[in-house]
Amino acid sequence: MVAGPNGAHIAPSLSCVEILTAIFAYMTESYGLFVLSKGHAGLALYAAMKEFGIISAADFDTFETNGGEFPGQPSKNLAKHIEYSSGSLGMGLSYACGRALALKQRSLNGKVFVLLGDGETNEGSVWESAMFAGFNHLKNLIAVVDFNGMQGDGFSKDILTFDQAGMWRSCGWHVQECDGHDSAVISRCLTEQTDEPLVILARTVKGKGVSFMENVREWHHGRLTQNQYQTALSELEVGNGN
Repeated sequence: MVAGPNGAHIAPSLSCVEILTAIFAYMTESYGLFVLSKGHAGLALYAAMKEFGIISAADFDTFETNGGEFPGQPSKNLAKHIEYSSGSLGMGLSYACGRALALKQRSLNGKVFVLLGDGETNEGSVWESAMFAGFNHLKNLIAVVDFNGMQGDGFSKDILTFDQAGMWRSCGWHVQECDGHDSAVISRCLTEQTDEPLVILARTVKGKGVSFMENVREWHHGRLTQNQYQTALSELEVGNGN
């Protein structure tokens, strides 16, 4: 496993693979800027960047090495096309709002994408930013919520839950809901034409594709044994049709 003995946030990364695939495919066709707000999915971000030729395989293999450029939660590194330092949840949307507003004020084309976790939306700063974006009609801003129904402490329904779609709409956003493991469906949602900021509530499964990880809180962060690694790899290959 590329994470080595340090472990990684594997299950939260597996829930957003298809989301990242759709976003990066969109950005290869037109200008786009990406902000990973749920920073614990850094492993998935780096994997997507590698697959789309943004970083090298050698770069990817340095994940979580001491002093390296690809820590478990991304650190801003424009030379490596990492736009934002993640880690403290609830801050990525505000940064994305600022970048989207700057593009709008300068009459520049392009979209700003931000990926949040649904547990992260418990943070009040998310809704301050959501209101700001709606008030300023930032139609060049697209937020995707990785809606896997879980967070570090367990299932969101047992911690703090609310009407996500209603909250976003009340802040002036156009809302789409979809299967977060279907890249084609996500891609169609990303191209929705609206005069308001767009949010996609993408329904996902934490640990998707690995039977012993799916919807298991303990795999929010964990270390794979060699046997677990081989089992996970085999299940993912079967799931991808290989």
